[in-house]
Amino acid sequence: MNIILLGPPGAGKGTQAQKLVDGRNMVQLSTGDMLREAKTSGTEMGKKVAAIMDAGELVTDEIVIGLIEEKLDGPAGGGFIFDGFPRTLAQADALGDLLARKGQTLDHVIELQVNDDVLVDRIVNRAKEAVAAGGTARADDNEESLKVRLMEYYKKTSPLIGYYYAKGDLTGVDGLAAIDAVEASIAAVLDA
Repeated sequence: MNIILLGPPGAGKGTQAQKLVDGRNMVQLSTGDMLREAKTSGTEMGKKVAAIMDAGELVTDEIVIGLIEEKLDGPAGGGFIFDGFPRTLAQADALGDLLARKGQTLDHVIELQVNDDVLVDRIVNRAKEAVAAGGTARADDNEESLKVRLMEYYKKTSPLIGYYYAKGDLTGVDGLAAIDAVEASIAAVLDA
């Protein structure tokens, strides 16, 4: 089973992806992790990625699709979770083409739906609690930074919600519910 988790920064995609990895033996394909891994791999693709990233440039969709294709050729476990990809309509089309070429399908697109004001409050409070407990908060877990990240998400990624809705692949779940409730909602979608 192949799925995409969509949702703004802080909606809990990483937490839920880890639960799917642990509970269903799925493989999480995080573009950020794949790029960091490729950069240090020493492979031909890795050398390309390293040169681009070292120059401070953005890695092309073609390279990201190439990295995803390498992963799709590896062990699938219970299927793949696409995390951080696709972010644009062009990437969504490229992913669809790649899956078709590999004889695979995209089974579900799950949107973790949130209220932005509640989300910002939750993350800012989480950061304060972390600091109060003697830990550290993410540098970008503050209200201004979060609002910028949310705006960027809505500008670039929200068209995917309409795209996958029109294809009949999109299911929304309450991303602000308790972690276990979100996990149960996702399980209900995957088991339907």
